[in-house]
Amino acid sequence: MYSISDIKLGKLIQIAGEPYVVVKADHHKMGRGGAVLKTKLKNVINGNVLEKTFQGNDKAEPAATEKRKANYMYKDDNNAYFMDNESYEQFDLPIEQLEDKLIYLKDGTDVDVMYFQNNPVSIDLPIKMTFKVISAPPGVKGNSAGNVTKAVTIETGAEINVPMFVNEGDLIKINTDTGEYSERA
Repeated sequence: MYSISDIKLGKLIQIAGEPYVVVKADHHKMGRGGAVLKTKLKNVINGNVLEKTFQGNDKAEPAATEKRKANYMYKDDNNAYFMDNESYEQFDLPIEQLEDKLIYLKDGTDVDVMYFQNNPVSIDLPIKMTFKVISAPPGVKGNSAGNVTKAVTIETGAEINVPMFVNEGDLIKINTDTGEYSERA
């Protein structure tokens, strides 16, 4: 069991039988009163956000999760399909559960899959991924003062802001956490 001093940003805890990740934690100690921890928790399965306050001797149960490698295969209208890298078993996750990660998934991408009670619930992408630019407007000469960017389309269909020197056909690396251009590949 986690005490309130153990509940920190990024920790996985279990509330009402579901896993939550701590996305915000504010610790307050008021004079003679006990310590108070105000948290914002995000449900790993459905993405719902919950605000919960822990006081004094309150405890939180750690979420029993496991991570395994899997390979992204394809998607249809409702689900994205993956194959476990060790057992070669195929499974699917609803598209709503993958949120903004879906725009960075290419066929054959290895991802970390989080399992909760032996069921896949979410994925983690590699931090930096390489993509081919399929559409880029030309850079305008003389428009280079400061940090000037333009919007390009990558092979998955996502639009990314990149520096003016990036052209169609270039390979670029993107930070999948922030969705920002990182470097040329």
